[in-house]
Amino acid sequence: MARRSIASTSESEDMPVAKLNRESLREAYQLFGYLVPYKRYFIPAFLALFITAGLSLVFPYLMGSLVGRSMGGGQAGVDVEAVSRNINSVTMTLAGVLALQAFIAYWRVRWFAKAGEQALADIRRDTYGRLIRLPMGFFAESRVGELSSRIGADLSLIRDTLILTTPQVVRQSVMLIGGITLIFVTSVKLSLFMLACLPVIILAVSLFGRRVRTLSKSSQDRLAESNVIVEETLQGISNVKAFTNESFETERYDRTLRRFLDTTLRTANSRAAFVSFIIFVLFGVITLVVWYAAGMLRSGAISAEQFTRFVLFSIFIGAALGSFPDILSQLQKAVGATQRVRELLREKEEDAAGEAESSAPGGRLRGEVEMREVCFRYPSRPEVEVLRGVSLRAGAGERIAIVGPSGAGKSTIIGLLLRFYEPGDGEILYDGTTGGEYALRYLRSQMAMVPQEVLLFGGSIRENIAYGKTGAGEEEIQDAARRANAHDFIESFPEGYDTVVGERGMKLSGGQRQRIAIARAILADPAILILDEATSSLDSESERLVQQALDELMKGRTSIIIAHRLATVRHADRIYVINEGLTVESGTHDELVADADGVYRMLSQLQFAN
Repeated sequence: MARRSIASTSESEDMPVAKLNRESLREAYQLFGYLVPYKRYFIPAFLALFITAGLSLVFPYLMGSLVGRSMGGGQAGVDVEAVSRNINSVTMTLAGVLALQAFIAYWRVRWFAKAGEQALADIRRDTYGRLIRLPMGFFAESRVGELSSRIGADLSLIRDTLILTTPQVVRQSVMLIGGITLIFVTSVKLSLFMLACLPVIILAVSLFGRRVRTLSKSSQDRLAESNVIVEETLQGISNVKAFTNESFETERYDRTLRRFLDTTLRTANSRAAFVSFIIFVLFGVITLVVWYAAGMLRSGAISAEQFTRFVLFSIFIGAALGSFPDILSQLQKAVGATQRVRELLREKEEDAAGEAESSAPGGRLRGEVEMREVCFRYPSRPEVEVLRGVSLRAGAGERIAIVGPSGAGKSTIIGLLLRFYEPGDGEILYDGTTGGEYALRYLRSQMAMVPQEVLLFGGSIRENIAYGKTGAGEEEIQDAARRANAHDFIESFPEGYDTVVGERGMKLSGGQRQRIAIARAILADPAILILDEATSSLDSESERLVQQALDELMKGRTSIIIAHRLATVRHADRIYVINEGLTVESGTHDELVADADGVYRMLSQLQFAN
């Protein structure tokens, strides 16, 4: 099955160019619903925009009157007396109009920014909140770098649309419609002649704009591809350096940049041709209309004042029309961004609406866990049956171990126990009740996991420990650290619990990260503990300290231990051997070793022989 993608970054054809059709506009309209809570800012800003755009048309009207009257009814020369009579009143009127326009524009910009930025913050919050609540299957089929890149780029486009492009659309539309209306008032015959020329401009915009839009979208995709490489490389920087692949990654990034640059330059060439053509057609049409108006002026069909107004209004209309190609291009990008954001917002959350919080018993689970004939296939690999009938059971407070060769399905069992995925067949019970009967949030709050590769967040040690119980007090955090054998090494740092661990905890050793993870789990106080190879990558001294901390953590809890190293599970109450997706053996260490033909005995001999 192909990797899932919010927006493919490999070929521009995978991301169709967003068209301003009814469906895409409906998507955009739904996203604009985020402005509703801030309508006390947005509506006045919108009205102010109409007023300022309308006031802009006062300039060509007054100047047309002044210049037209100064021409003395079309006779040669300038009527100085007419100019002197009118110049003061026109100047004062224009000054007043400009002052009013500037005052309204100040509040318009402030209101648009306040409504737009707050609405965008809500969109960001909802998108992020929805994203982290999506099921694990979604992330298994998506690239993290692509998701973060797309969300950042798409939301920035939406921001520009809300705050910049939308006001521009309204302003230019008012200028266009108002200008055409005033031209009709000036001369119906001239207006009809101008309108007859508009289809030529519209056709030119449509033909040339399509290629520019396609190349612009392709350029966005190439940029996203390069961003993915940067993010994934930085996330795995230790591997890059360990394999001395700095030059390889630089070349890989350079290849994507060259593809991006090539696409961007082709876009620029097409845009340059587009702009040149539009300028030629647009002003050619205006020139043609003015030529026609001059003929009407000579024949006496219109006055000099009407002619001057018409020329000035034509210039304003031409400027408005000239801005629409860029505005439409920006709107199409924003519609595409809106569709991708809406796509995320429509994804079904992990905790379905049908799971009522009342299904949580409210107390603590006893810790009984049972899997009955569980079968499972990953959604991204439906042709591969990973588990083919796994059964196991852990009583309250017991320690059970799950062992088996690589690829047997041990990690999949962890994902199913945490309900990252739902089994295809069979059932998983907690305290005798199937997992689906519990609210997902409650069920996971009763479990904690200490993985082999501990991921720490980039904050302080205190924040990382408190992640197990948000809002925990200082005394609780330090007590958890002491029980995890972590307090002493934390206090040895100059900044103590305020020490910043660095990206993914890189400033700490493996044993230190492991003990912080154990302290986090102790603070969470789970009924069910899952240990996934928690000591396999540590040196002897670190393993001793971590094992002591784990023994403290496992007291009074049901513990499920995933292990490759059989020496760590000898004292488990029961050991389950998983092989090729099946439970093939179970028993204590001594019972399983005694089976001469058993898988466990074979694994034991291979490990202890070394």
